[in-house]
Amino acid sequence: MDTQKPYVIGVDLGGTNTVFGIVDARGDIVAQDSIKTQAYQTADAFVEAGVECLKPLIAQVGGLDKIAGMGIGAPNANYYSGAIEFAPNLSWAHNGVVPLAQMFSDKLSTVNCQLSTPLKVRITNDANAAAMGEMAYGAARGMKNFIVITLGTGVGSGIVVNGQLLYGHDGFAGELGHVTMVRGKEGRLCGCGRTGCLEAYCSATGVARTAREILANTDRPSLLRDKPAEEIESLDVSIAAGKGDEVANEIFQFTGKMLGEACADFAAFSSPEAFIFFGGLCKAGDLIMKPIEDSYDKAVMPIFRGKAKFLVSSLMNANAAVLGASALGWE
Repeated sequence: MDTQKPYVIGVDLGGTNTVFGIVDARGDIVAQDSIKTQAYQTADAFVEAGVECLKPLIAQVGGLDKIAGMGIGAPNANYYSGAIEFAPNLSWAHNGVVPLAQMFSDKLSTVNCQLSTPLKVRITNDANAAAMGEMAYGAARGMKNFIVITLGTGVGSGIVVNGQLLYGHDGFAGELGHVTMVRGKEGRLCGCGRTGCLEAYCSATGVARTAREILANTDRPSLLRDKPAEEIESLDVSIAAGKGDEVANEIFQFTGKMLGEACADFAAFSSPEAFIFFGGLCKAGDLIMKPIEDSYDKAVMPIFRGKAKFLVSSLMNANAAVLGASALGWE
């Protein structure tokens, strides 16, 4: 780390809010603010607003001269090109390619024209940012081979091999949420347009769908029946399972079994030291983690059995995405 530049900027660009944070080498966020992502009609307007939001934060740490770099975690972000490419949930980016990293670098250079070189800005997708954050500040510190699996609205993954993130030739490698778990007509339709993807079953929305399907096909009593079926969310399943609800526990057994089987397949190509799970579903603790591990042990090749750790992210808080993105700034 350059002691003359002890901070980086981390940006969590989400579909609703974009959060900007100034982060030090220990992983402490020393200044933070946000803007509404969809409040702007064009990418230029979004970048302009983002830089205006950053100016007072940068001033708090002594100016842009103290910033080593900037990292952005965003949907459909390509590390190689520095662009967001055809992001369906971003109104100013869903119809084309937006070179967001270069746009922020150019705009920030106008804030401090005395910089000897433009501020380096890197961008990657949110799951890769999570993996970077775990390696820099979290559960994967000291590890060189691991997989982060994010269990949110979708299922994302960040794969680290020999200390480097796996991007593939085009920047989009590592979409483990879209491996096919159920083939043929029986597979659920996924948001990506394919059927049977892991995401369609093991995301938060997938868990809620499993709940509705099980409740519709049984008359067993369950705390989940206290809400209309269409309003059930994964959090409701976690709460009910924590209270000993048999149906809710069955939902987690089903979800954990599928995740464990998927991880057994993932082990065959990268032999990770650990699988690190991130997201709201992980708050269920052993209710979801134990079925994952049990299923993995049954499904994995004997040569890999007993070698991988199953961990919950140590960055599970509202600032985790900012920390993950900020790790790119140190590169």
